[in-house]
Amino acid sequence: MLFIQAFLISVLCYLGALGTPWLFGLTGGWYTISRPLVSGLLIGIICGDVQQGIIIGAAVQAVYIAMVTPGGQMLADLNYIAYPAIALAVLSHASTGVAVTMATTIGIVGTVIFNFFQVANSYWNHRAEKAIEEGNERSFHFNAIWGPQIFSFVLRFVPSFLVIYFGSGFAKQMLAAMPQYLLDVMTFLGGALPALGIVMLLNVVIKNNYMWVFFLFGFVAVVFMKLNMIALAMVAAMVAVIYFFAISSNGKSSSHNDSQDGNDDEEEF
Repeated sequence: MLFIQAFLISVLCYLGALGTPWLFGLTGGWYTISRPLVSGLLIGIICGDVQQGIIIGAAVQAVYIAMVTPGGQMLADLNYIAYPAIALAVLSHASTGVAVTMATTIGIVGTVIFNFFQVANSYWNHRAEKAIEEGNERSFHFNAIWGPQIFSFVLRFVPSFLVIYFGSGFAKQMLAAMPQYLLDVMTFLGGALPALGIVMLLNVVIKNNYMWVFFLFGFVAVVFMKLNMIALAMVAAMVAVIYFFAISSNGKSSSHNDSQDGNDDEEEF
């Protein structure tokens, strides 16, 4: 059973990689199934624990919610975080905080593999250029498409499969053998990382200082008013609509006053 689970998750790890074109390019792969929230659901279905998969996926997603990849560069490989890391956490029954810490570590290791993949791709590029010069269309297609994809599959599938198949039992034993204070530290750090991700997102999204009021309102609604996420989303939608119409009417009135002032100046002239 573990073999099948590791196989399916490792295939998803390849399909969601940056540069895999089979799921509508980046749309279905990197930007969909490589999001930790989505991968947590898929891993939960495969491992038979959907609730835990979604919980861990949501916690990990919060850490990397503001992550961007300018020029294909990344601080952590989100694809390795989304699959072998979350799968290892689910199969070893790790807590959410420990799972986030494990995912962060594996994501950094995944960056090394991704950078190696980018450098090694120059080999296929040179061969494709040579095939163009020789007019060899078959060689060009292999070196431009199939060769890099086979190489990517090996770099994604094999490490992911080995980590899940051989690492889940080891991770479970390691967590059981760890002293409680070390687990508490990992849980604390894992709990702080999602908050850091939210702060990074807010720094990108918030353009004016007064917009922090909306964030504080949501915090108060969840912590003190005990609203669930569905109720909070409905309240947030109503506030957003009111805010939109308020700034729209304010803009229209300002433009109307400006035009009226211009007409008065024209009449005086």
